[in-house]
Amino acid sequence: MMRDADLNHYSLAHLNVPMQNDDMNTLSDFLHHCRQHDTPEADWGPPLQALWYAEKGNWEKAHELCQQGDLPDGAWVHANLHREEGDLSNARYWYQRAGKSESNQSIEEERRDIIASLLA
Repeated sequence: MMRDADLNHYSLAHLNVPMQNDDMNTLSDFLHHCRQHDTPEADWGPPLQALWYAEKGNWEKAHELCQQGDLPDGAWVHANLHREEGDLSNARYWYQRAGKSESNQSIEEERRDIIASLLA
């Protein structure tokens, strides 16, 4: 499991990615929010909210949210969730829908990359 200290390389400032939300600009900020709050921010889109619930261990709610809006980002989250579930054929389908290659990272590492991408 990654520690907060290990998350520094995920800083979006380090990647020179412009931020849209000054309060939530790193993966570490997002994970801290998950630990400190009972609900995700209302202005986050369904894919980011789905990731928030996935981090909290609520797979069902995450699965429900990632399907809202038929968005490529939601499909990417959906693929990650089905990998976590062990349903690799379903995950492949969702990777295709997302326009992404199948990940060979751990589920946690891929999820961290998705979060960082959605925060950008």
